[in-house]
Amino acid sequence: MAKVSQHEAFIHIMVTVSAADRTMTDKELAKIGSITKSLPMFNDFNVDELVRVAADCGEIHQQDDGLHQVIANAMDVLPERLHETAYALAVEVAAADLKLEQEELRVLEIIRTRMNLDRLVCAAIERGARARHQNL
Repeated sequence: MAKVSQHEAFIHIMVTVSAADRTMTDKELAKIGSITKSLPMFNDFNVDELVRVAADCGEIHQQDDGLHQVIANAMDVLPERLHETAYALAVEVAAADLKLEQEELRVLEIIRTRMNLDRLVCAAIERGARARHQNL
């Protein structure tokens, strides 16, 4: 497979978490769209490519060890300083529907472990996402 871009790596991580429970909710999909339209890191990303990039991620997941391939691809193209950012985007998408399934939690744990992220930093990222997505 060809090397993915940094934009694709971030999107693949987000799609992977969203699809972890075999269901991509409208809120999760909207969150991915919102992230790619609003965050500065995506300023030069053509949002018309989002569906294609998500489909490419699906193809990777059809392969043996697809989850680990998505993470490995991200680690190959993202500098270490952006690994926490990838995790933060994954958490944002997982929290979007206000319900974290066991499969999503497991994927987040795998990302955290494979990217060798600090547990306290991850806990802060997770707490921040909970606060942002809190209902009244």
